[in-house]
Amino acid sequence: MEHAIYLVTLVGTALVVAAAFSSLIAFRFGAPLLLLFLCIGLATGTDGLGIEFDNARVAYFAGSLALAVILFDSGFGTPLNALRQAAGPALSLATFGVLLTTGLFGAAAYYLLDLSWLESFLLGAAVASTDAAAVFFLLRAGEINLRERVRSTLEVESGTNDPIAIFLTITLVEIIAAHANPETNVLVTNLMLGFLVNMGLGAVVGVLGGLGIVRLVDRLNLDHGLLPIFVLTLSLMVFAAAGAIGGSGFLAVYLAGLIAGNSDIRAVTILKRFQDGMSWLAQIIMFLILGLFATPSQFPAIMLPAIALGLFLMFIARPIAVWLCLIPFRLPRPEVAFVSWVGLRGAVSILLAITPLLGGLENGRTIFNAAFIIVLVSLVIQGWTVGPLARRLGLIVPARLGPLDKVELELPGSAHHELLAYRVAPGSPVARGERIPRWARPSLVLRDGRSMRFQDMGRLAAGDQVYIFVPDRYPRLLDKLFASRAVVDPEDADFFGAFAVDPARSAAELEAAYAPGLTEAEQKQTVGALVTARLGGHAEYADRVLIGPIELIVRDVDDKGRITGLGLSFEPTAPVARVPVFLSAGEIVDRLAAFIRDWRRPVVTQVAAKTDDAPEPPVEKAATGS
Repeated sequence: MEHAIYLVTLVGTALVVAAAFSSLIAFRFGAPLLLLFLCIGLATGTDGLGIEFDNARVAYFAGSLALAVILFDSGFGTPLNALRQAAGPALSLATFGVLLTTGLFGAAAYYLLDLSWLESFLLGAAVASTDAAAVFFLLRAGEINLRERVRSTLEVESGTNDPIAIFLTITLVEIIAAHANPETNVLVTNLMLGFLVNMGLGAVVGVLGGLGIVRLVDRLNLDHGLLPIFVLTLSLMVFAAAGAIGGSGFLAVYLAGLIAGNSDIRAVTILKRFQDGMSWLAQIIMFLILGLFATPSQFPAIMLPAIALGLFLMFIARPIAVWLCLIPFRLPRPEVAFVSWVGLRGAVSILLAITPLLGGLENGRTIFNAAFIIVLVSLVIQGWTVGPLARRLGLIVPARLGPLDKVELELPGSAHHELLAYRVAPGSPVARGERIPRWARPSLVLRDGRSMRFQDMGRLAAGDQVYIFVPDRYPRLLDKLFASRAVVDPEDADFFGAFAVDPARSAAELEAAYAPGLTEAEQKQTVGALVTARLGGHAEYADRVLIGPIELIVRDVDDKGRITGLGLSFEPTAPVARVPVFLSAGEIVDRLAAFIRDWRRPVVTQVAAKTDDAPEPPVEKAATGS
């Protein structure tokens, strides 16, 4: 018995270490990290090194707990401004997008696999949700600075679509296991009612749980070493409590993390670091277990139809669902195209594919194997093309800041304040003599191993380490002072224009200087207000507006979305790759209006031509003949 404990511990820790080392390979070559984790599990499983693991209940239980930890961390790290910016498109994708993807994919699965209609829709529900961890790892590994609107949409969608896909999957498994054959209207009604109850209870428990976590952390004077474990345990209690009363535990734990992360919770720096590590560990454990559970020798029997379904999901089902969900929103077509492509399937899809095995379905193993192959196809094809596609569609923007060496220190009783430690980077504004604002309180400077008061140091030099006590709403401004200049690629050297334009200046000055053809109403606005209006009321970093012979580029915006810096270019950048599909509602209306105008114009011209050729009126003829 004792020898078995040592052996299991040795094998388990060796797998985790191997997965951790594989992240270095992923960062080096930009490979999808989830794919590496799954391959390690497959290589050590039944058809690899021979480790036998065929316990579906243990795999699902461990995977569910790991997913709860990941969702809590995902909510904790999602800022409210990202939620406000992308709430509409993301929630539309997370609800209607999941349903549309399930329906379209289920119809294809029915004809390609030997499954019933309900089993086909069950497979569609299992692969309908996206995997955020794989997408954003690829963005970080490839050093891709994606536009904020697209990034926020993908973040919020991936955090909110899992609960809906889980509800659909579990409900369909229960219906099939009960050998029920409900009518379509009864099935839809039951799904809608069950969905409302499940999501409603999950939302209520999640909100109350998040508020409770914040209240307990602030009131209990726990040791800093115990506090992160306490918060993690509370998050799992929220997850379990929601599920115990029939709600969505996954939605509850995500909302709890969202509320806790956007409140003035104590020791937020310590909590973020701990949860980041726990989220990595949860991902590694979940992916390894799912890889161990799979049996690759069973894949060849359904390999071809499963690959075809994976391609159908990537090129047809997901794009159609995304386009239909985003029609009401005025998103540019390149952004819609990117969102439709970056619908990577991952561990959640494989985890949900275990539920048919738990329900004892006859084709449970077929559904699991098909889902596993579809995930592999998605990771291999989409995982390696995220960066190139983002560049092709013009969604990459230069970094705002260069390298920044910053440490956040937690102080007891420092509510609404932070102690930040900055190392002065060469070429940063403070190294060039820029003064630190009055609202910041530099308390200590370390130089060459000696500590001195800030007042006695004189001008800061590269390599100095400065400790600053600052209100919690200002760190972003200090980051700009202590960061070195961002390295801009030669292709992006003219990205923000050759001249700077003050957003507070009158737009009439633009008309007088460059004659771009502004209306009288537009000339009465400021340049910043003009650009914001041309962008539909919301400006984002790196947005561009072409006005006559000039192009205005948004160089920076503040926390409230107001333009604080603009650039002007006389040579507009080359257009990005054109996307012939993904029209928004506004574009559809514009094209219909143009079609109607073009259709009526020939009629009017023809009538005018007939009028010109018509004989003169009798009165005029009589007058002429007299």
